[in-house]
Amino acid sequence: MTGEAHELKAIRDEPHLEHGPEDLCAEGTVLYTRALREGRVSALEAAATPCLTAYGLLQPSVGHLDWLEPVAPAVALHRLLDVSAQRVAEERQREARLSAMFEPLMQVDGRRTAGADAGAVRVLSGISQINQAIGDVMADATNELLCIQPNIHYGDRRGQASQHLSLRRDQAMLDRGARIRTLYQHTQRHLPLVRARYEQLRGDAEARSLDEVTDRLIIVDRTVGFIPASADRTLALEVRHPALVAYFVTTFERLWRLATPMHPQAAQRPSLNGVTPRQRTIASLLVEGHTDTDIADRLGMNVRTARVHIAKLAASLGSESRAQLGYLIAESGILRQRDGDQ
Repeated sequence: MTGEAHELKAIRDEPHLEHGPEDLCAEGTVLYTRALREGRVSALEAAATPCLTAYGLLQPSVGHLDWLEPVAPAVALHRLLDVSAQRVAEERQREARLSAMFEPLMQVDGRRTAGADAGAVRVLSGISQINQAIGDVMADATNELLCIQPNIHYGDRRGQASQHLSLRRDQAMLDRGARIRTLYQHTQRHLPLVRARYEQLRGDAEARSLDEVTDRLIIVDRTVGFIPASADRTLALEVRHPALVAYFVTTFERLWRLATPMHPQAAQRPSLNGVTPRQRTIASLLVEGHTDTDIADRLGMNVRTARVHIAKLAASLGSESRAQLGYLIAESGILRQRDGDQ
C-alpha cells in the first residue's frame, strides 16, 4: 500500500463534515489528487467524499458509471468562480431591493419604536445560526476568548462535528496571537476529547476546572457574549450591551480565580483530614438538603458516581447513616475549611 493510500485510509476513519469548496477536506484532496494522476477513481470509493462531485471536481465517466473522472482544476475553478460571482450579484440585487423597500418606511415618524439599544441583544435560533454567529464574531477577534463549558457530552455525531468546528475556530484565533481561557467542570478534566483538544491546540490556551460552573458562556474580545436561551441549546442570545458583557466578564474572572489549573500545568487539589475537595463540595450540597440526583446533576456526574463519593465521605467521617452524616459534616468543620480555601 502506498503512503498516499495509507493516508487516505487513516482519514476515512473520520466522519465527513460539511464544508465549502474553499475548505476542501483532507480526504477529498487526497482522492482528487489521485484521480488527476490516474485518470479516474471508483464511484464506490468516492462515496465517502460527496464534496468532490458536489463541487464539480469529479464527474461520471461516459459509458462507465461505476467510475468517476477528474475535471481539470482550471475548469473546476472557473465554474466555482462563476457560481461565486453569481451569488455576489444576487446579494447586490437583494441589497438594492431591501433599500428600496425600507426607504419610504424610514420617512415614517419613529418616536414609538424601540431605542438604539434594541440591537444589543439578538436571539439566535438553531444550531447552524448559533455556530455561524459565533464564527463570524471570532473571525474578527484578535485579543481574547473566554469560555465556560459545563458538562457537555460529545459522543454523538452532532457533538463531534461541533467539537471539530470549535477546534478550528479556536486555532485560527490563536494563530492571530489571541489568548483563550476555558473553564470546565472537574468531571471533564480527564475526558479523552478534552485532553485531545489541548494536545492539538497551539498557542496561548489555558484551562481550569471547578466542581460547579454556570451554564455555557462565550465572551469574545470582551465586547460580545453568547449565552444559551433554551434547555436544549437550540436558542441562544448574542449580547453586545457593554454593561451585560462586563457583568459576564466579572463572573468569569471570579470563577477563574477559584478554579484549579488543568492546562498547560495541571494542579492537584489538596485533601484535608482525608476529605477530598470533591467530597467537601458534596458535603455542602448534602447539608443544603439536595438529593443524590440533584448532586450528580450539579457536579456533572452520574448518580452512581455521586453515591460512591457520598459513601467515601461517610466512611471518612465514621457515619453509619444518612442522618448521622449530616450531623458529622457540621461537627467536622470541613465546610469551614472549604470556605477558607476560597
